[in-house]
Amino acid sequence: MQRYMSADTSAEKLHHSHESTGAVQMRIKNANSPHDRHSQSKSMILSDNVKVIEPISRHRRNHSQHNLTLSEFISPLEQTVIKEGCLLKAKIADGGKKQRKNWTTSWLVLTGQKIEFYKESKQAAAANLKAGYKPEWVDLCGAHIEWTKDKSSKKNVFQITTASGNEVLLHSDIDFIILEWFNAIKNVIDRLPKEKTNRSRKNEFKLARSSSSELLSSFEAESKEPKAENRRSLIFRLNYSTSDTTDKNRVKSRLKKFITRRPSLKTLQEKGIIKDQVFGSPLHKVCELDGATVPKFVKTCIKAVEDRGLDVDGIYRVSGNLATIQKLRFVVNHEEKLNLDDSQWEDIHVVTGALKMFFRELPEPLFPYCFFEQFVEAIKIQDNKSRVKVIKDLVQKLPRPNYDTMKILFEHLQKIAAKENVNLMSQQSLGIVFGPTLLRPEKETGSMAVNMLYQNQIVELMLSEYTKIFNCEKD
Repeated sequence: MQRYMSADTSAEKLHHSHESTGAVQMRIKNANSPHDRHSQSKSMILSDNVKVIEPISRHRRNHSQHNLTLSEFISPLEQTVIKEGCLLKAKIADGGKKQRKNWTTSWLVLTGQKIEFYKESKQAAAANLKAGYKPEWVDLCGAHIEWTKDKSSKKNVFQITTASGNEVLLHSDIDFIILEWFNAIKNVIDRLPKEKTNRSRKNEFKLARSSSSELLSSFEAESKEPKAENRRSLIFRLNYSTSDTTDKNRVKSRLKKFITRRPSLKTLQEKGIIKDQVFGSPLHKVCELDGATVPKFVKTCIKAVEDRGLDVDGIYRVSGNLATIQKLRFVVNHEEKLNLDDSQWEDIHVVTGALKMFFRELPEPLFPYCFFEQFVEAIKIQDNKSRVKVIKDLVQKLPRPNYDTMKILFEHLQKIAAKENVNLMSQQSLGIVFGPTLLRPEKETGSMAVNMLYQNQIVELMLSEYTKIFNCEKD
């Protein structure tokens, strides 16, 4: 006992005498026997440029030591920054569950395996982040990337769909920037495996919770032979899956026979089982079905509006009840007789809403796609007389169903505008309502706002110059 005390005293003196030169006291453990261990103290004088490595306790891990162990196993792909910059981001699905779209500006950091999202540049964010903060990120392993026009009205938008069901939209107004990001992310996705193996998922989970020694021991445990009861259960599952596969093949065979024997769409239409619908069909098909050059539904709606809607405030501008409009749409598509004087269609805004929906759902608008640019160029002509003449010539070139339907529609809209002092619907107001419905480009190549302005002006001009444009042909 006295020997241990003298050793402690001498060590303490030596430590104080060399404190300014970086003396470090370390405690080590020696065991004389498996059941008897004694603690002894030693002092060592080390220079400042020598790094001291402390042993890791078996019972308690230091936080910094834990991080050091994990960093050894982090994939280089996750550490390599390929690209970073600012884009607009909107998350529209989380784990397959749809979310409300909300565009926010984010600083993106693309690595070899994932994308991290920050509110500001990574360097600035690192200085302001609280301890334990983790940025939002998406895993690119097994992800899918594609350009999209349906998910947003913005241009230059592409969507990333992850293997876990997350969906993220990314956008930039600058073409070359968004193209560079698309190509960079696509290259990363193409290099990664299509899906993670179960082994890698297990290892990632273990890396997040264990040290290297525990990881090695887990690998050894996985390599051991399965137990006898596990082998028996495996044999049972294999036998069960074999019989189950046979049943599935039998069901597939029956379904295949049923589908091959199923009559074609043309056969069902010839037998009258499936009828051509009014909404969503090409204009010439609807006219052929009605045996006329103007759809019967259009004439019926126009008559109903002229009988009881010319004096209604905001006619064609005010929307009707959407559920009732959809009900009317169903009746028109599936029933031969339509009576708009029925009490369920007493709201005239339901009739006008259904008429606008009919023109909006035409596969090709009333002004055919091939005429769009010609009408736009004509409306740009400064001289009014020349402008009317060019538009008149274009109208004469339209297919017969388009011309006749357009004539009866614009004649009806002229009657609406004639009662502007009562219904407050001027030619300009009708142009705003019907411009995008009757006239639109096949592909949005320019500014949507500019196209909409031309669409409105064309309809407005054709209303104001109706007699000159349509009075050239006698029926």
